[in-house]
Amino acid sequence: MALAAATFCAILGIRNADHTASPGDRMKKIIATAIIVFALAFAFASGITPGYVVSAPGVAAGIGAKLLCSSRYVSGLSAEQSFDDLTQYSSLLQYLDVDYDESDKVVTTSLFGLGRTTASYYPGVGCYTDYEGFEARASANLQPMPVFNSRWPHGTRVETIDAGMQRQLSAMVSQDNGEGLNTRALLVVKDGNIVAEAYAQGAGPETPLLGWSMAKSLMSVMLGNLAWRGLLDVDEAPGFESWAGDERADIRIRDLLTMTDGLDFAEVYDPGSDATRMLFTEASASGYALGRPALHAPGTQFNYSSGTANILSRVYFNRTGGTLTSSLADYRQHIAGPMSFQHTVFEPDARGVLVGSSYLYASARDWARLGQMMLQGGVLNGQRIVSEDWVEQSTQPNDSRNQKDYGYQWWLNTGESSPRWPDLPADAYAAQGNRQQSVTVIPSENMVIVRLGWTSGRYPANERFAQIVAALR
Repeated sequence: MALAAATFCAILGIRNADHTASPGDRMKKIIATAIIVFALAFAFASGITPGYVVSAPGVAAGIGAKLLCSSRYVSGLSAEQSFDDLTQYSSLLQYLDVDYDESDKVVTTSLFGLGRTTASYYPGVGCYTDYEGFEARASANLQPMPVFNSRWPHGTRVETIDAGMQRQLSAMVSQDNGEGLNTRALLVVKDGNIVAEAYAQGAGPETPLLGWSMAKSLMSVMLGNLAWRGLLDVDEAPGFESWAGDERADIRIRDLLTMTDGLDFAEVYDPGSDATRMLFTEASASGYALGRPALHAPGTQFNYSSGTANILSRVYFNRTGGTLTSSLADYRQHIAGPMSFQHTVFEPDARGVLVGSSYLYASARDWARLGQMMLQGGVLNGQRIVSEDWVEQSTQPNDSRNQKDYGYQWWLNTGESSPRWPDLPADAYAAQGNRQQSVTVIPSENMVIVRLGWTSGRYPANERFAQIVAALR
């Protein structure tokens, strides 16, 4: 506790008594110090550790710089909207000092003068925290993907709006936001056509919005594409030298895809936890995850883990040339191009590996393309992205002992005793992300529903989507 107290005293400018100060000033500092020590003692008694306190400035500045940079320069949201979104994660973040360099598109943050962090935007690459000695992103500036004037899903033209469904969807978004749910995009695809789409809070059809963990589902597709091309087998080891000679040598790519790898990784977002360290204080997200030890035998225990998702990203990186330039070229040639992604940015970490756990920004229409490709058995725009078998395996329950309603990075409506969405058909499955992002695929209804927003609590997806299904039957 002494270290944490000293840290926070330094934050607030409280040091050893200054004997040149007046007695009144010294007394104020003594009282302030006593209050801080008392507050820290109370926090520790409540289970907050010294490590949590010491880590807080670096994590706060890291999450601030990264998310503000991407929100401002990838999504194009205002600085005010971006900061409001950020502070919904923690009241502590409202005390960040933030500086925007609009000309160079760099965001600098610190918390009470500590943890100073910068994040920089690179065209086509997006934002990530800057680390000295990691220059991969600077040499990978990309041109935007081509935009076509053909009909969706190949191009931008949408000529299939159903007037009744459009009214219902617009009313639903208004209702959501009247209830404080912060829905920004709601889109419905039926029988291969966009039949309604509604937007709010600064978003539109071309706005790339953060999907958080929905990136995991696209990374699964990217690995499925490697399998389709004969570059990957799910039953082989991922090939990491650091895992040779210990329990991790038994992990197979299939175990990683189903999050049954057995690695010790805590999906907890507190300062100093695995997830926050990996995403906001490490130059290499996958490098951090690769260093986690084994906790269970592979294939036996499901453990939802963004660390595992970033290990899959490293697999993709290694199998596509081992550089940011080569992996982005492969992604654009075999995934983004054929699927006609037009307003999508998949951000890498400072090491140059795509952050497959979290950092995919895409428009609602591009997210819908992902769902439609899965709905069509791995084909979109006349091009095969993954095999039909990959889609089938992706949407089957895993073989773990504790939780089975998860396939190859997709959440399922089957596998457990109670369905995830009781009012939706049993064959529904979804990509899901923090703040209640979702791409829900319902094969029996030939339907895809995309919802993007910034909801801090529960979003009534089951009820809302059931209404949409009923209206289109």
